[in-house]
Amino acid sequence: MRIIGGTLSRYFGLRFLSAVFLVFAGIFALVALLDYIELMRRASDIPNIPPLLVAKTSLFRVPQIIERILPFCVLIGAMSSYLTLSRRLELVVARSAGISAWQFIAPAVIGAFLIGIFATAVYNPLAATLRERSKKIEAELFGQNNSVFGGTGKTFWASQRNSDGLSLINAEASRDQGVELSGVTVFSFDNNNHFKQEIEAQSAVLDPGVWRLMNARVYSPGAVPLVLPEFHLKTSLTPEQVRESFATPETVPFWELPWYIKIAEHAGLVAAGYRLQFQKLLARPFLLAAMVFLAAAVSLRFFRFGGIQKMVLSGVASGFLLYVLSKVTDDLSKAELLHPVAAAWLPVLAGGLTGFTALLYQEDG
Repeated sequence: MRIIGGTLSRYFGLRFLSAVFLVFAGIFALVALLDYIELMRRASDIPNIPPLLVAKTSLFRVPQIIERILPFCVLIGAMSSYLTLSRRLELVVARSAGISAWQFIAPAVIGAFLIGIFATAVYNPLAATLRERSKKIEAELFGQNNSVFGGTGKTFWASQRNSDGLSLINAEASRDQGVELSGVTVFSFDNNNHFKQEIEAQSAVLDPGVWRLMNARVYSPGAVPLVLPEFHLKTSLTPEQVRESFATPETVPFWELPWYIKIAEHAGLVAAGYRLQFQKLLARPFLLAAMVFLAAAVSLRFFRFGGIQKMVLSGVASGFLLYVLSKVTDDLSKAELLHPVAAAWLPVLAGGLTGFTALLYQEDG
């Protein structure tokens, strides 16, 4: 019996891993194709851009996009594998051999947990690095047109005050964790908070004690606009303070997050975003395991009992509700209304306990 149980466990584990891999590969290919088509459409007005280089840029962008929907890949993969096993009556054979549902679910739970560890420790740093490389390629290829690849319409703001007065800095995009900006607009005020000038620049680079604004256009009240190849704006901001304003926690690799948290706290800045991202990555293996419990709770019903469509819809709906819960807790944490640890682990507990309880009720009454 022990030999049979070990053989079935390996078989179920391999079926689960292969199903997850196929779902992941299919979604990856689909997203890469759609992203490439969208980038080519937006870059159609820019001459002399090699399609292969655009494809490379798109390929570097996709891993970070797919990382966000990895729990759904595990959920769909687990449901697909268990529904296939049920349709082929392999689950019936396993039960007749004395294997309980908990025993043939265990390999998938362990496999999902290992996938989560790999995604946190290896895939996340790789995706973040590739995303930064894609930003650099976009900046080199498209220059002023780099903003067409922003996609989200989100802008970044920061303020600084020094002996020259107050300056408000707006950027359409950032690279290297905020040290390099593009689509920059600066509103400068004197020490009496009177408007002094507006500066528009194609890009900006933070050097010690100064922002170097490239291809700048300076507008001052009562004066003719000045066009300068380079404009130096005095600043008291440090790279750590800039990262807090312009860098998104999702672009920071997992292994660097503790250092970012430490630096932000040492500089007296709010590190809630970095703490939330760090806790979410720590909770990822448990979240993927919870997805297996949810999938098992809705896909272990025998085909001859019917109701397969309702089971699939209920599984997808449960995954969607869990996603909504995670977004709500993220927003509450970013608004400092919920501790980052609670925000990251609450969806894991909700999904895991729901799936475990439903499965326990089905199997053991």
